Order: sequence, then structure tokens, then C-alpha cells
Amino acid sequence: MQSRNFAVLVLSLILVFSCGVAVFAQATGEGSPAQRLTVMRQRLDSMRRSLDSAIASMNAKDSGDKKDVDDPATRLRGLVQEVSSVSKDVDDLRGKVDRAERYDTKELDRVEASVTDLNTRVQIALQSTASARTADSSTTTTTTAKNVNAPTPDKKKGKFLGIFGRGGGNDKYADLTGTTAPGRDRELFEVAAKEVRKGNYDTGRLLFNTIITTYPDSPFLALSKLAIADSFYLEGATSSLIQAAQAYQDWLTFFPTDPLSDRVMLKVAETEMRQMGLPDREVPHARKAEQRLKALLQQFPKTPLRPEVEARLNQVQENLATHELAVARFYIGRYEHKEGGLKGAQNRLNEIITKYPNFCGMDEVLFRQGYLYIQVEEPDEAAKYFTRVVRDYPNGDYVEKAKEELQKIGVPIPEPDPIKKDMPQCEHQGMMQNLLTQITGSANITTNNDGVLISRDSKAKGDLIDEAIVNQGQLRTVTPLPVDQRRQAPRQFPQGTTPTPGKPPATTPAATTPSTQPTTTPATTVPSSLTGTKP
Repeated sequence: MQSRNFAVLVLSLILVFSCGVAVFAQATGEGSPAQRLTVMRQRLDSMRRSLDSAIASMNAKDSGDKKDVDDPATRLRGLVQEVSSVSKDVDDLRGKVDRAERYDTKELDRVEASVTDLNTRVQIALQSTASARTADSSTTTTTTAKNVNAPTPDKKKGKFLGIFGRGGGNDKYADLTGTTAPGRDRELFEVAAKEVRKGNYDTGRLLFNTIITTYPDSPFLALSKLAIADSFYLEGATSSLIQAAQAYQDWLTFFPTDPLSDRVMLKVAETEMRQMGLPDREVPHARKAEQRLKALLQQFPKTPLRPEVEARLNQVQENLATHELAVARFYIGRYEHKEGGLKGAQNRLNEIITKYPNFCGMDEVLFRQGYLYIQVEEPDEAAKYFTRVVRDYPNGDYVEKAKEELQKIGVPIPEPDPIKKDMPQCEHQGMMQNLLTQITGSANITTNNDGVLISRDSKAKGDLIDEAIVNQGQLRTVTPLPVDQRRQAPRQFPQGTTPTPGKPPATTPAATTPSTQPTTTPATTVPSSLTGTKP
């Protein structure tokens, strides 16, 4: 008796704890204003480091004319001032959020758009001034060559802050990043990959970024941008996943026809999937993941990743359908208590039937829809749903109830579909597994936690990044899909405008025949026929 009481007490404590965790998860939901501001701050800090590095790597011989807008250093200093200005706006908003003061949500959207636009202009400026920095560093390279017999400075261990020549002569990679030389981009790429594999993500990103800003013609340029996105994905924290999604999206905008495009689009979807919560909570990440996966299947209908993508899509849609069913149950409860909710319940159930035909709980959905038609005295419509339960879900939990309702209506009970009768039922979580899921607050889904180029295992061999290092930035094992196996809508721009890197262009629906244009729509563009509308 005492052991039974003890078990009940333990179970009660676990339930209380799980409720507390659920409340905490909702209070700190992904995509909150605080998280968005944190991501903005991190991106601005990264821009500032890159700009300071570029300015520091230029020759000290400055033109001295601060009004010379054509001077590369002056241009970069102007961007530093813009970064500081936007950082002040971010800090002001963050202070209001922390103090729970009222603020205009449009201001948050405006600042976020400013950060995105500024990041695009910073990247363009860094690439366009790379040649000036290369020329300025020639003197340093010559001086270094004359002092090859000089004592090698001590290297610091672990992470570092001043790898771009701002931390003195003992910086670990000061020589590697402070001068330019043939083949230096490959060396930077290899060292950056090692740092990311060791978990030194900030260091690896700074080294990859050196390739982007200093070697604009490097064959490692596209892979460096992708490796930065991978580093955020491997880091795995919520803010890192948000930045990973943005970095993957930016990469797709810059390199839409790259052979790795389908893999990157899948990784964008998985960044959303890894942030998904339980179906009884908010589902914005699940909806975004569904859109990304559908866009991938539409843009690359014959991708070798199709079985994997379809499996991911089934899991996401199971999560969404479970959420809709929970809402429908809530409305049915309100209706049974004479508080309205009939139309809301019918709309939610109809959405599941229309959009998620493979839902494991479809027998319950059909039965409840039939029950609601009985309530509004439409037995003929109700019989259609009860008949489907008996015919298509003969092993379900609602088949006997459906037969009883058909008998009351006076409709013959159909024979079960022999194919459906032999099909295994969907697996449902047991009590303890469901309790554990509630405690952790994470959706029961499968994702690949490896990046596109770099795997999570620090000792892994045979990653795509290893192949790129061996083959001078080329991936010989990755074959692009033929044009006739891809559905690519041409990118459209309004008359009189030019495309801006980092911003998704305006698009039109895909044509009925495969396009031969060399570009594709960004991963964020999903036709309305796939996304549907919310009842």
C-alpha cells in the first residue's frame, strides 16, 4: 500500500513538473521579440567584426580625404557607422522588451528589415573592396618574406578574439588572415573546417568569412558561405537555428542553380523542424517546415532526396493534423455546453480531411464530422463519413461506434476494404512515452543533425567539405539534376529594378512546362495551391 502511494506521489510530482515546463516553454516561445533581437545583435556584431577586419587589413597609407566616397576604407567606415546606428536601435528595443514597456511591433519589423538590408550591403562592400585589401597587403607579404628566419611568435591556445590582426602578434591565426597569398584561401578553408568540427564555431565562421571578404574569386567562396550556415546549424541553439535558416536562405539566393540546392532547401526545412513544439502548443515552425518541404518537392520533383523529404513531410503534417484535431475537440466541447463552436469544429475537421489524408487519427476525424452533421439534422451527409470509417478504417477505435450510427440512420453497413483490413495500424505513444514527451516539450520527429558539408561527428571522414578540400573547391560526387527533371520558375523583377542579393525577388507561378532558365525561385516562395488558406 505504501509503495502504491509512493508511486502515485512520484507520478503527481512528474505531472506538476511537466506542467511547469510547458508553461515555461510557452513563456519563452521560439521567435519571441527577445529572440529576434538577440539574433539581430549577433548579426550586427558579426558585421562589425568583418568590417573592422577589412579596415585593419588595409595599408595604413590612407588618402586622408574623409569625403572621398570612392576610397575603400572610407566606404567601409561609413558602413561601420551604420552598424553602430542600427545597433543603437536594437539596444533601445531590447531595453523596452526587457522592461516590459509598450512598443510598436512595426518598429521591430522595421529594425529587422534594416539589419537584413545592411547585411546585404556589407557583404557586397566587402567583396568589392577585396582587391584593394589584396593590393595593400602586398607590402606586408614582402616584409614577411624577408623575415622568414625571425622567431615564430607564440600561439595562443583555444579560442581567440583578435584573429584579424587586432589582438597583437600572438594571435593564433594572425599570419594566416593578415596577408594574402596564392593558395591561402584553401588553407583558410581547411583550418576553418577543423575549428568548426572542434566546436569552435565563432572561430570557424570568422575564418570562412575571411575567404568571402578577401578572396572574391576563390573556388571556395560558395562553399564558405554554406559552411557558415552549417556552423550555425551544428551549434543547435534556438538563436543559432534561426541564423542557420537565414544563412541557408541567403545562400540559395546567391547560388540558386548550385547542385547542392535541393540539400540546402531540405536543411532550411529541418531548421524549422528542430524548433517544432508539441501539437498542443503553437505550430508556426511546423507550418513553415511544411511550406519548405512542399516547395522542395515542387522545385525538384525528381530529386534523389524525395523519399527522405516525403518522410519529413508526413511527420510535420501529422503534427499539424494533431493540432487541428485538438482545436476541433475544444470547439465540440463548447458546442456540447451550448456555447457555440459548431462551425469552428466543422472547419477544423474539414481541413484535416482535405489537407492531411494520411493522418493516423483520420477515423476519429471522420466520426466526429459525421457526429456534427447528426447534430444539425443532416443524416445523409453524416452517413457518408460513418461509411468511410467502417470501410477504410476497419481496425480503428471508432468502427463500432460508426456501425451503431449507421444502424440508427438506417443505412446499410458496408464491407471493409480488404486492403485496408490487412494494413497495420498507426503506432500510438504509451502513457510513459507521452509523459516524457510532455516533459521535454519537443515534437516526436526525425531530423538529420548533420550539416550539408560538415557532419556533427568531429572525427567523421568523407564529408563533402573533405572532398572540396582535396579537389580544390570542387564536389565531383555531387551531380546536378538535368534541367528536364527540375521545375524552375524564372525569377521576375519589376520593370526598372535590379535584383538585390539577399532579398527574395518577386515571383510568378511556375509555368506548365519545365523552364530552361538557369535560375530558380528562392526556397521561401511557395505557390498558394500548396499552402492553402486557414479556415
